Amino acid sequence: MPDDVKDEVGHSLRIAQQGGRADNTSPMKGNLRTVSEIRAEESSGAYRATYTTQFEDVIYVLDVFKKKSRRGIATPKSDLKRIEQRLKAARVHYEEHGPPDIQGRIILMTNPKS
Repeated sequence: MPDDVKDEVGHSLRIAQQGGRADNTSPMKGNLRTVSEIRAEESSGAYRATYTTQFEDVIYVLDVFKKKSRRGIATPKSDLKRIEQRLKAARVHYEEHGPPDIQGRIILMTNPKS
């Protein structure tokens, strides 16, 4: 992932830590309505990062990926399924560990088995 995209995603997550929502972020729909999607564009392509703030004092980053196609705005079903699975894993993690000792902590769920 290009450094400019990392910076943009990081900035958007920082705004989320402060209780806001960046201009390049929007809520997802359906079963994922508690998930927000960050959109980052760069000359090499379009990137997306998804996260949830539904749990007290923690942000779970559920997925970060490069969009395969610039046609259409819909997120592919395989990506939606992976995000939904990671949201379930985040719920389990939160139920087992509770709120973090540091408010606004960011936890990556990109490999929820670990």
